[in-house]
Amino acid sequence: MSNADLRRLDREIRQTAKKLEAVRRGELWPLNGRERRAMARAVAGGAYRALRGRGAGRAEQRIESTGSAAEMRLTAELNALYGERQRLITEAARERAAKKSSGWF
Repeated sequence: MSNADLRRLDREIRQTAKKLEAVRRGELWPLNGRERRAMARAVAGGAYRALRGRGAGRAEQRIESTGSAAEMRLTAELNALYGERQRLITEAARERAAKKSSGWF
């Protein structure tokens, strides 16, 4: 393990955490293509129904479910990154312990 690997992972963790916070605030920029298309369809469908004088409740549910799906995706990514970081740290500690016990310093 090198410090560069940890720095790279830390940078990815910070970026993913920023994306997660942005999704929680309702921003659209962190969404992937599929989520953006689903959001655009829901907004367009809700606008059309509202224009026609009908309720847009289903469109609101779709917007909400798309946002929560993006939040779950980013949370899973963040957890995977934290797990990978912990794995690298544990691996490096084992290597140091093995070198120390074999007399290498």
